[in-house]
Amino acid sequence: MSFFVAAAFTVFILILFAGIFLNYFGLPGTIIIFFDVLLYSIFTGFEQVGLKIILFLLVSAVIAEIIEFFWVINATPHQVFSQRKSMKAAALGALTGPFLMTPVLGGPGIWIGFFLGGLAGVLIAEIIRQYGLKAPYRTLNSVIFSLIGKNTVKGFISLCMIAFTLSNIYS
Repeated sequence: MSFFVAAAFTVFILILFAGIFLNYFGLPGTIIIFFDVLLYSIFTGFEQVGLKIILFLLVSAVIAEIIEFFWVINATPHQVFSQRKSMKAAALGALTGPFLMTPVLGGPGIWIGFFLGGLAGVLIAEIIRQYGLKAPYRTLNSVIFSLIGKNTVKGFISLCMIAFTLSNIYS
């Protein structure tokens, strides 16, 4: 494997991680994952990732974004989160999670730990921030649970997309 192929594959994997990370903040991480895999398959000539897989990933990404769209519409409008602190906490959790999950689950533990660690980081940062506010200014618990639920569903779909893709690349 040449240097450029290794560098391109590294960028491919980093964009997959970024796709999971973007889901925490309501951004279209599943769409990023889809386009990353699509570009990878175009550059490799559809040898490892075929059109059926691309179609499956497209449907998965669209379903995930539709679920998020309707979830956000039905959510309580009082959703005020500290993006800067949440982003730092999510990054810290996403970097810590793989170290905790990889010894237990092996290779998939990297991805699962990244997802669960980031989700835990966002949740912990938000809980700490909420306790610092006076009662009338706190976000409702139902809104926080809705945020966790939305992120869990989108994260699970993202993990399935990545697992499906990598299993086809490595097989």
